[in-house]
Amino acid sequence: MKKRSPYGVTLAGVVRENLAEMARELGEPVRDVRGYEYAVINDHALFPFRYADKPRALERARLPANVSPTRRRLFQAHGPQSPEGLFEVDADLVTEEYLGLHEAFEELGASTRLVSVFFTADAENGIHLIYWGEAHLEPDRTFTWPYKEPLPVTPVPFE
Repeated sequence: MKKRSPYGVTLAGVVRENLAEMARELGEPVRDVRGYEYAVINDHALFPFRYADKPRALERARLPANVSPTRRRLFQAHGPQSPEGLFEVDADLVTEEYLGLHEAFEELGASTRLVSVFFTADAENGIHLIYWGEAHLEPDRTFTWPYKEPLPVTPVPFE
């Protein structure tokens, strides 16, 4: 393939499906959110995200500008709460759109927390880096990490 985007889209689907299948094997629930299955283990939904196609620091991870409202809402409603902000938003200034972003997905349940599994990968080399933890989505589409942990990467030969 000459374009990298088909690889990323396909990889995202495969990773999500594999996590869901592993959850089923462990007897854990799998929840459907707008046509995508998410593994939920101990009230934590696993959210895989390839943030780059080459090794890049986790601090440089950013959601694309055209990210779906569903993804944005997953982070806003089920991700960690915002660290101390500069100011509180007054109730009379809050819009319906803002409230919608913070409304939990019924399919996941209001108490389900999001565990982000962020990685870099490409078709030639597979996964370079992988982290998991709590990612808070910032307004500029970057992330702050109240907690994160690198996971070991084991090279897997392609067949």
